[in-house]
Amino acid sequence: MTSTLDTPPFNSLAPCESGLWSHGHVTVERVAAGPLTLTRDGDQLRVTHALTPEDLSERLVASVTASIEDADFGQDEFESTMVGLVRSTVDGALEAWTVYYRNSLNELLDGTADFAPIHEKAEQLVRGSVLDLGSCFGFLPLRLARAGRSVTATDILPGTMTLLDAVAPELGLDLRTLVCDAAHVPVPDNSADTVTAIHLLEHVDENIGAAVISEALRVARDRVVVAVPYEDEATACHGHIRTFDTPSLTKLGESTGRPFEVFEHHGGWLVIDC
Repeated sequence: MTSTLDTPPFNSLAPCESGLWSHGHVTVERVAAGPLTLTRDGDQLRVTHALTPEDLSERLVASVTASIEDADFGQDEFESTMVGLVRSTVDGALEAWTVYYRNSLNELLDGTADFAPIHEKAEQLVRGSVLDLGSCFGFLPLRLARAGRSVTATDILPGTMTLLDAVAPELGLDLRTLVCDAAHVPVPDNSADTVTAIHLLEHVDENIGAAVISEALRVARDRVVVAVPYEDEATACHGHIRTFDTPSLTKLGESTGRPFEVFEHHGGWLVIDC
């Protein structure tokens, strides 16, 4: 997941009141009881919840998405809501994020998370060292680091890499981070054995997507692994701006002039050999 916040970028590690987090026009508050509720009051969005630390994980993405009944609910509000849920549930910035990361990784590794089959397949496909494009929270890089691989996580948002840098040591994991545009990665040619772009291309237009693939091929020594969701309509609140199917992935593979494979597994996959 990438971000294009309309409001100024927020600091996910900034101090906040116990049980209350706000950014711009979004306020998230933990209450004693009740369901996850999103309501508007003029130009303000108020979110209330009664989550516990055990509830904090990536599965909240599905819960928040299911709670949205507002066509104007954009990616900035979605991301503000997600950060607010984490920060208002556990006191202390690093403590809250460590809980969120640990729970999420456990669910991704034991197969209970919705995204678990995608990360499992990505881990099977990578070879040697890995540079991951558009890492966002960095769950895949952390998984690969846990498996003993040399990993570099990248993202265009400095805040996500700062967060990953802070939390990884708390989880006993070691990886590198790099702030950059996925179409312009400041590393030499053939810097990693595998370059991954997992659920990234749906966030960018066709021209930028082609540039991302070109850059991935420049950086990769062995292969490039791409995964995208198959959607009938792009999910705007997640920042998706285009959809894919097998023919479009095949066309993208053909455009590289390299050997490639396209297959379906909880979405679409394109594996390009260098």
